[in-house]
Amino acid sequence: MGRYVARRLLQMIPVFVGTTLLIFLMVYSLPGDPVRALWGDRPADPQAMARLKHEYWLDRPVLEQYWHYISNVFTGDFGTSFVTGRKVVDVMSEVFPVTIRLALVAFTIEIVVGLVLGLVSGLNRGKIYDKLVLVITLLLVSIPIFVLGFIAQTVFGNQLGWVTPTVQDSNDITQLILPGIILGSLSFAYVARLSRTSIAENLRADYVRTAVAKGLPRRRVIGVHLLRNSLIPVVTFLGTDLGALMGGAIVTEGIFNVHGIGNTLYRSINQSDNTTVVGIVTVLVIVYLVSSLVVDLLYAVLDPRIRYV
Repeated sequence: MGRYVARRLLQMIPVFVGTTLLIFLMVYSLPGDPVRALWGDRPADPQAMARLKHEYWLDRPVLEQYWHYISNVFTGDFGTSFVTGRKVVDVMSEVFPVTIRLALVAFTIEIVVGLVLGLVSGLNRGKIYDKLVLVITLLLVSIPIFVLGFIAQTVFGNQLGWVTPTVQDSNDITQLILPGIILGSLSFAYVARLSRTSIAENLRADYVRTAVAKGLPRRRVIGVHLLRNSLIPVVTFLGTDLGALMGGAIVTEGIFNVHGIGNTLYRSINQSDNTTVVGIVTVLVIVYLVSSLVVDLLYAVLDPRIRYV
């Protein structure tokens, strides 16, 4: 296990460097001069522009800029925004906790609702409940997330008055429940369908028939034998989806006025604040890589036959 984890961590280094290099090249290759954009329609001061470019390494070749950036990242320095003058790590420390709370609300709903729907649907395959779950999840998969968000905002916020249409305090987790449901709706539809299919297939497996023939209680057959083996494809999806939830929060945060990483990323792109954009995306890449590692380690917990070599 230790050697496997060490090897996976070493494998993550080139993936991290390659991904961040690609992102860096894409962001810094965009047309337009971000420093000149600071002056807007006003005439720019050439000396001030030259000073800013030199200070932020923008007058160097792009690969040299990347090396300077990635070297500082390993020391915890994600650079300084030339739009706001603030350290990017300070900006992220303010907005990341908000998005993490939103993503955890969505993730919890995704696991609980998705697995319950999938379990009951898989155990009752072909019955009316199964068909109802398939219709609901198909609707959730078919409706774009921004349409679902506006519908929920109009119905539950403006018409019924159950919640405020937009989030007033991003640090209040109770106000993040509706955005969390919308953010996790697509994912729990996938989780429900994945777990339904896996459970329905494993119901016919030899080990389940053997457990039933041995006279084990139904709760033990489902909880220990059936559900545990059926969770492997679901866990794979959940692991990659945690990072996707944080990256995909940009739409949900915009609809519900949540001051998290999505809003900050959208604003930074509009302002050509490349340092902040690259810093945020770099952290999201790390979240993806760590999530992937945790998923791989969970495989052996769910299925002891899996060995790490």
